[in-house]
Amino acid sequence: MSALARLLAQRIRATGPLSIAEFMQEALLHPRYGYYRARDPLGARGDFITAPEVSQIFGELIGLWCADAWDKMGRPERVILAELGPGRGTLMADALRALKAVPAFRRALALHLVESSPVLRRHQAAVLAEASPSWHDSLGGLPEGPLILIANEFLDALPIRQLVRGETSWHERRVALGANGQSFVFALDPAPSPEAALLPPALRAAAPGSLGEIRPAAFTLAATLGERLGHQGGVALFIDYGYFPAACGDTLQALRRHRRHDVLDEPGEADLTAHVDFASVAAAARGAGARVWGPVPQGGFLAALGLAERAAALIARATPAQLAAIESGCRRLLDPEQMGTLFKALALAAPSLAAPAGFVEECIP
Repeated sequence: MSALARLLAQRIRATGPLSIAEFMQEALLHPRYGYYRARDPLGARGDFITAPEVSQIFGELIGLWCADAWDKMGRPERVILAELGPGRGTLMADALRALKAVPAFRRALALHLVESSPVLRRHQAAVLAEASPSWHDSLGGLPEGPLILIANEFLDALPIRQLVRGETSWHERRVALGANGQSFVFALDPAPSPEAALLPPALRAAAPGSLGEIRPAAFTLAATLGERLGHQGGVALFIDYGYFPAACGDTLQALRRHRRHDVLDEPGEADLTAHVDFASVAAAARGAGARVWGPVPQGGFLAALGLAERAAALIARATPAQLAAIESGCRRLLDPEQMGTLFKALALAAPSLAAPAGFVEECIP
């Protein structure tokens, strides 16, 4: 067993099976052995690739989306531009480059990054040095004031809990030790789970055997942002893979070296994620005072922001190799069989703001 696996096994022996949320939290963020603490997981040499690495156009369009949001906010003299989980800083670097076309917004913004990984903070410091970013361990560290917040593939890594419907009640799915004491297995808590109260109302009467997922950390984040945006103004954009409306199903997955990996095998060595329930995130934000827009498929969202036009401008001066890369990247971002449909965009905004760019209809969770 790995060092982290041994620690988790000892904890289970001492206190009993872990919730999946506890297992994910330790596997991803353990101070010494957590997945995000000691490695750069992105790119061909890592475990996965996100949209900013697929094409520079993604970050450029997000940057211009932020400028449009700032304009709709009444162009405040100072505005906090924040990103949750900035990865290598690629998205923000591309966004800031595009914002050279909007110098007034560039002068008004103060860049703040919420990042827990020391390795990734070093990458961000290198590529974003010109913008003099400030770093925070959590959303609560951001200064007060008008806010424009971006979060690309952030919610999917927040820990989930899984509940399985029995004949009369819901029971939590937990992580226990196998019979050999050297491996991890899933086990159901025999007692009814009080966490069932967090399931969307539409799912609470699901058939026996149904599995529901809840993400308390996402609910808290959305509610905190909803309250803040309602009182201090601003907008937040979430882009992630997930579903709408709420539904039952097991979406927990692990990825290592760009391949599926057993969720319970070698904790700390693989990325653990689950699909985002956009309806629940929207409900939490709206309940706290925000106006919620979307979700809309990523492909349609990027098309509305002008992806085709930006691609054409790049292609006009591209070499044959660059042309192939531009076309391949755009297909990956837009194609319904790749990232175009599974990935969705959701915006939270102050109640007084008009629809953010790329959105037409408010969300009805």
